[in-house]
Amino acid sequence: MNTKSTPRPMSGRGMMGRHMGMNSGEKAKNFKGTMKKLIQYLGEYKLTITLTLLVAAGSTVFSIIGPKTLGKATTKLFEGAISQITGTGTIDFGYIGRIILIVLGLYLCSALFRYVQGWIMAGISVKITYRFRRDIAEKINRMPLKYFDGTSHGEVLSRITNDVDTINRTLSQSMSQIVTSLATVIGILVMMLSISWQMTLIALTIIPVSMLIVSIIIKQSQKYFKIQQEYIGHLNGHVEEMYGGHTVMKAFNGEQKSIDKFQVLNSTMYKVGWKAQFLSRMMMPIMTVVGNLGYIAVSILGGYLAVKKTITVGDIQAFIQYVRNFTQPITQLANISNVLQQTAAAAERIFEFLAEEEELPEAENPVELTDVSGKVEFKGIHFGYSPDKPVIKNFSATAEPGQKIAIVGPTGAGKTTIVKLLMRYYDVTSGQILIDGHPIQTLSRSHLRTMFGMVLQDTWLFNGTIMENIRYGNPEATDEQVIAAAKTAHAHHFIRTLPRGYEMIINEEANNISQGQMQLLTIARAILADPKMLILDEATSSVDTLTEILIQKAMDNLMQGRTSFVIAHRLSTVKNADLILVLNEGNVVEQGTHSELLASGGFYAEIYNSQFSYNVPG
Repeated sequence: MNTKSTPRPMSGRGMMGRHMGMNSGEKAKNFKGTMKKLIQYLGEYKLTITLTLLVAAGSTVFSIIGPKTLGKATTKLFEGAISQITGTGTIDFGYIGRIILIVLGLYLCSALFRYVQGWIMAGISVKITYRFRRDIAEKINRMPLKYFDGTSHGEVLSRITNDVDTINRTLSQSMSQIVTSLATVIGILVMMLSISWQMTLIALTIIPVSMLIVSIIIKQSQKYFKIQQEYIGHLNGHVEEMYGGHTVMKAFNGEQKSIDKFQVLNSTMYKVGWKAQFLSRMMMPIMTVVGNLGYIAVSILGGYLAVKKTITVGDIQAFIQYVRNFTQPITQLANISNVLQQTAAAAERIFEFLAEEEELPEAENPVELTDVSGKVEFKGIHFGYSPDKPVIKNFSATAEPGQKIAIVGPTGAGKTTIVKLLMRYYDVTSGQILIDGHPIQTLSRSHLRTMFGMVLQDTWLFNGTIMENIRYGNPEATDEQVIAAAKTAHAHHFIRTLPRGYEMIINEEANNISQGQMQLLTIARAILADPKMLILDEATSSVDTLTEILIQKAMDNLMQGRTSFVIAHRLSTVKNADLILVLNEGNVVEQGTHSELLASGGFYAEIYNSQFSYNVPG
């Protein structure tokens, strides 16, 4: 497994910049293309969705037959009442009772089918939600580190939470409404035509009016839904960064600046959200007014046709009920059209993320090194985070098995970049890195990273017990092995003084123990992993002097027989290194032992002397 310690996300790293430049008036991208992708994503559920359509059609048929059947009872009641008044007959309550029972049976069957339809769609939506989140999680593990260097955590989290939830709501709720509404519109249209084509023609005049209104509103509203989804990610990113780095923010009196930025983001999201919701809510009252106008026209024509005895009273009652039911699904479809715009915006962001550039693929037949000696060679390495700005230029060096290699140099010289290339967080632009003579590109990334143990300045501990955090270095380790590693790292003593000892839970922010104690635990984790090679980034910089001496002794013992790379900021800590590589502007300007480099009086000697002269009083 990977035994590295990953830095905990912190604020102040400028990761919002890539997305914050979005134009607030940006229009939504290709709606049809996105929905086509979403439909393709649903492809494996086509049989289930087809079954849902059939069930919805059945539910609609039972529901639609009801009014016309009930109209027969109305006609029979009307005719019986007239006969009773004229003295030529009576009301046939038996016939009317049978009709009512039939109608009740139809509505019960319709309700049962609708329940089955909702149950099936709920299952599909949950599966799609699971699949989206699984694909995003797997994609995250295949993404190059440079993506996360330029993207806020909130942006990524927004895709796996808000955007996926939006699609889930659409599939579980709106999709069922779409199916039912479409089936209802078609079924009612057939039944209306069977009663009177003239009345149907009047009722249909509301459709072009409705479509015109819908198209106008959608054209104005769709852009706001995309912007709303974007700014949810911006807002999440800002809150996550401020919460993660609230101590630093308070130390620099950044509360007001944070609040001001939050207000800008929140206000923007409020404005676009208000516009989107306002336009969306306009549809229902407007469509209701249009529907009522159609209802009035149909009632007048129906009365005229009844007087002419072209249709019966029961048919008028059934048709009026159909008109009422006809406008409702059209209104629902108009309302759902806005939901689909929001869904398309969410799906678009997910598909954009899933289409992001990934790490270079693994070798087809990766090499498995069974007995690693630890020889590392850098041959003519060139690398830059962007092609026009090289960071490492023609870097060459060799680390023999068991050597302690110190990498020193001023800030920005490329020290940490060397480690990132060694771990294949980034791939070199040109040149080769070899381990025991094998280019690291021929090894799988997971196998490569199991060879290294990492202890970094930025510690990372997760929400769990101290025992679990140390055991992260080797999940198969026993409690006794964990305790032994803690003793080697000089962490055992302070752990015993904590409440519950090794079973004490480190909170989510890991602020219930000190920074020095956190560092000790990450060192214990690396010791437990028992790696073939080590990477240490000034691992003792966060502890007091006495603890530093003890840890340094433990680390010296740990490094015996292991190739170790030490990124040094304080040159006093690398005096006993077997080889010191002095970097400046991406090049190895000097290399040798501490005494050799001091004797040469070059760049290393200049840095070393400046550090000590800086600390001399007076």
